[in-house]
Amino acid sequence: MVKRFCCFLGLLFTVVGVAQEMQEGFTYLETGKYAAAVTFFENVLQKYPTNKTAKLCYGRAVGLSGDATQALHIFTELRTAYPDDFEIKLNYAEALLWDHQYSTAVANYKKLVAIDTTSFSATLGYANSLSNVQQYQEAEQMIQKALAITPKNPNALVSQKYIRLGYANQLFQKQSYTEAIAVLSPNLIDFPKDKDTQLLMATIYMSAKQLSKAKEVYESLAVTPKDSIIALQGLALVAHKAHREKQALALAMQAKDRVQAHQRDTTLYITTHERYIQALLWNRKFKTAASLIEELQTQFPEHTTVRTAMATHGMYTSNFDKSIAHYKKMLSVDSTSFDGNLGIANAYRAKGHDIKAYTYAFKTLRFYPRQVDAAGLIHTLKRGHSPFIKQHTAFTFDNADNHAITTQVAVSAPLSTRWTTSLSYTNRQTDNAITMRTASADAITLGTAYKFNNTIKLSANAGVNATNGITTDYTQWTANVQMAIRPYKLQNLSIAYRRLLQDFNADLMDREIVMNDYMLTYALSTHVNLGWYTQYIYTTQSDSNTRNLLFTSLYYSSLQRPMTKAGINYQYITFQEQVPTIYFSPEQFHLLEAFIGVTSKQEKRWSYAANVAAGLQFIEQDAGATTFRAEAKIAYRITDRFKATAYGKYSTIASATATGFRFTEIGWKLQWYFLRAPIFNKKILRLERENALNAVKK
Repeated sequence: MVKRFCCFLGLLFTVVGVAQEMQEGFTYLETGKYAAAVTFFENVLQKYPTNKTAKLCYGRAVGLSGDATQALHIFTELRTAYPDDFEIKLNYAEALLWDHQYSTAVANYKKLVAIDTTSFSATLGYANSLSNVQQYQEAEQMIQKALAITPKNPNALVSQKYIRLGYANQLFQKQSYTEAIAVLSPNLIDFPKDKDTQLLMATIYMSAKQLSKAKEVYESLAVTPKDSIIALQGLALVAHKAHREKQALALAMQAKDRVQAHQRDTTLYITTHERYIQALLWNRKFKTAASLIEELQTQFPEHTTVRTAMATHGMYTSNFDKSIAHYKKMLSVDSTSFDGNLGIANAYRAKGHDIKAYTYAFKTLRFYPRQVDAAGLIHTLKRGHSPFIKQHTAFTFDNADNHAITTQVAVSAPLSTRWTTSLSYTNRQTDNAITMRTASADAITLGTAYKFNNTIKLSANAGVNATNGITTDYTQWTANVQMAIRPYKLQNLSIAYRRLLQDFNADLMDREIVMNDYMLTYALSTHVNLGWYTQYIYTTQSDSNTRNLLFTSLYYSSLQRPMTKAGINYQYITFQEQVPTIYFSPEQFHLLEAFIGVTSKQEKRWSYAANVAAGLQFIEQDAGATTFRAEAKIAYRITDRFKATAYGKYSTIASATATGFRFTEIGWKLQWYFLRAPIFNKKILRLERENALNAVKK
């Protein structure tokens, strides 16, 4: 009996002695000095190779210092040696988390919680593993249980904060903005002024278009010098979302000035300059932005954010090839880059390579499920390639008592991203209240268009027009062939041939005058808001007359929201033969007018456009006469697939009579996308599946 007690006493002294020897290692683990802990416990294990506690601590030190695979190997050996040891099982499960084996960790922690429902470590670990597999609601339930076991535990509260952040972000991606804010709000009670929570809240408010709330969050964020810079970045973005570009630039400039004192914080320094560059681009200050990008490139030649800025500059300046090259470089470094995938998708769309745009938009969603901008791009592409029916009704009348009702129904059916077909039917009824003469015409037109790339597009249509005139009935063919070319960026050129009939009034329809128009059109845009549009038409007619028409317009875009243009138009018309009793055919006609026009963005259900012009017209040798014209339209998007537009036009520019002419047109247009997706949607879905399969293979 005494002998057995002595043996036990000797063992007790040995265990206590070893524990005292390891106290230094315990301190290393508790204070986060994991590298020192690894070395310490390696030495302990050389003296006591079978000591379970030393090996357990060694495994934790190895795992926490970054070698999760080796730690998992150590705990696997311990679990084999001590299959019923709960503490070893806990550490093994935690090592699975370190090794990113989240699903396996969930299964292990579930078993541990079933064994001991009062274990704080097991319950907290189970909550963290559920969070890592994005089962946030279940994770929140487990973290509540952990806090019930150990109230106000700091580690559990921090885990709860990140669970809420993850769940709120998940709801945000689903556009459940109200629910996301409700999930986040308790974080600010547990962690007042928490930066992560405030930043996500501000992002959600901006996406929900609650800009005043986003502004309040950013303003409350500015509690330190560095945080004030982050706040200014956010406030600049809020101003941009509110279409206050000058204010956005002023805020971004403040942030740039303040960040000079924090140049050692590379991330803050670069993101601040990125926001300033964006603000310059929003304000169309392209040269200044390019200079700043060059400076950043010199300082940080391979930084992703700098490359993103270069690509964005290319998008704003229509240098899409440049943007694509930068996005490709970004993706070669990181194939999951959000900016790279979505950016190149938008660049390819701008270039007219829609299949490539689909491909990269799907890739964006593969890495960032339900991402709003990527999903929106796919929706826009699909809608642009979906078949639609368009109905147009117009009522026209003039001061010579000519009246006309024109009704057209057209169907457009894209067969691929490049090839589109169309079919239209038009009926026109005309009469004159004074002469009581009437005429009508029915026309059927079949068309097709093929887009070779963003540079060349060829379109053609041909039709048959059957006219019932005052004294005669006849049938004529009509046609329109056009090649549109973009020779250089910001330039558009088109060459076209058009065969049509004079159908302004009943008398002209009865005369069966066929017009052959040979047209050349050129448009130029610039980065300084100036634009130039000009068109020349040479016309030969079946009555042996010829016409030359030149129209040119120089304008300046002063605002972006609403888009506002103002400028000067000049028009010149000359006919070889003058037949004023039949139609307006002056030897010389000059028109000079000033105009202003506004167009709203097509972002909301309602949209509008208006244009007003006034000037002088000179017919032959007559004195100049004043002219006025105005047109306006308002559109309402009833559903995502159905849009209605009402419009009106008024003009006093000479057309059918030499002087005193007044012309009015009112009407409406209806457009319905009768299919929810393109005809070739199977090809698009196959593209989506291929992207998903590639993700699985990788």
